[in-house]
Amino acid sequence: QVQLVESGGGLVQVGGSLRLSCIASGNIFSINAMGWYRQAPGKQREVVATIAMFQRTNYADSVKGRFTISRDNAKNTVYLQMNSLRPEDTAVYYCNGGIYNSGTYYPREDSWGQGTQVTVSS
Repeated sequence: QVQLVESGGGLVQVGGSLRLSCIASGNIFSINAMGWYRQAPGKQREVVATIAMFQRTNYADSVKGRFTISRDNAKNTVYLQMNSLRPEDTAVYYCNGGIYNSGTYYPREDSWGQGTQVTVSS
């Protein structure tokens, strides 16, 4: 099992920026990719961005050009830089460890962080 701890959430005004961090520990060899998901009140959890071992990235259409996912393998850490934030970005953001295979990210259901709240105020 992989343990994930997120940090960096908070309250920000429209147009502002935040940087989320997620540190992985435990059986990190069971994953080869990581992702950020978010869940807004009353909505299903959705994928925001994923990154594979060799830096291949994918983004949800709603965040392309505004968010950037990156990773530091030496620190077992993945980041999500969020710029030009909008009220609709308000959600709890979760880090996940998963498997990237043939162009698809498969989240491991036993590898979720506790979540960090991001609130964008207008």
